[in-house]
Amino acid sequence: MRKACGLHPRTSRAVFGRPPRLDGQELAPDIHALLRLAAWNGNGDTSLAAGREPEQARAERRAEIPVVSGPPRPMARVESLTMSGPLGEIPGRLYVALDAPPPPQPLLVFFHGGGWVIGDLDTHDGVCRFLAEYSGCRVLSVDYRLAPEHPFPQPLEDAVAAFAWAVQRAGELGADPARIAIGGDSAGGNLATAVCIQARISGAPMPAMQLLLYPVTDAVGGQASRDTFAEGFILTRADMRWFEERYIPDGVDGADPRTSVMRADDLSGLPPAYVATAGFDPLRDEGETYAERMRGAGVRVVLQRHPGLIHTFANLTAICPSARTAMLEVAGALRMGLGLALAGGPNQPRGDAVSAPGNRGFPG
Repeated sequence: MRKACGLHPRTSRAVFGRPPRLDGQELAPDIHALLRLAAWNGNGDTSLAAGREPEQARAERRAEIPVVSGPPRPMARVESLTMSGPLGEIPGRLYVALDAPPPPQPLLVFFHGGGWVIGDLDTHDGVCRFLAEYSGCRVLSVDYRLAPEHPFPQPLEDAVAAFAWAVQRAGELGADPARIAIGGDSAGGNLATAVCIQARISGAPMPAMQLLLYPVTDAVGGQASRDTFAEGFILTRADMRWFEERYIPDGVDGADPRTSVMRADDLSGLPPAYVATAGFDPLRDEGETYAERMRGAGVRVVLQRHPGLIHTFANLTAICPSARTAMLEVAGALRMGLGLALAGGPNQPRGDAVSAPGNRGFPG
């Protein structure tokens, strides 16, 4: 699989055919190769979870990860720890890179994706190692409670508690309390930005930066990308319906801003944000709309669309060069964002936005 996805684009097109074009974008050749290999392997259903029981979906996800993640990147320190919260203990894992400088370092508190249902520390071990190695940050991965056993608001309560715990224990974690970012992919990005909204409302300590990778922002739906990329690109529209039905219990309005952060009345006062979206992702439009809504509320935002990529690209760095390139940019944005936090803090005046293809807005 790594060899096939690593072929020169011209060779890849000769072997796997021309990548599809949708909505004015062309799928990256290595991503196209990955999807074609899955189809040739007899796995026509490339969805993440729809039609399965939660335990089956979790087991399938865990089995896929060693294939796409490759051997674990060596770290100076990988420590299992336990955080405390109102619902009980929350497992976590701290990553420190081999070339990490002496503490205190910046810290990223990271929430894994998986639709609030199927992810865990191990499914995102490779993502956290990658970010620790290339961002200059320590990374604290949080194993929040999962739906449907623990539906909303329990995962969010764990996320709020985990961030508060990290701030309180910054010294023990080797972290600079002024440079603690929060982030996650997909459902984890949803939790990360929901923590920021809750912190602003409650007056709790605010992260220095948000790192949001193809975040879920609107359970109400209606975005065109959920229809345009409904099937065939790993995450499907049926997957999102399956996830949201298990995360949001009966009696809870899907427009509740704690689940659909884009529906929040006020997004002002949030930390600077780096938002990465994928062109062939059902969640593309809601991630980009949320970024623009934050910018409209005065939040400094970098919005980067990777037009040829798919949902879950953060997990594909070991086999897909295009995903690795995107994640190197994510790591660079984290390094720069926390450097700016050190220089001036997240509440500096917002600068003029600069527009460029695929990259909209830069920190002032």
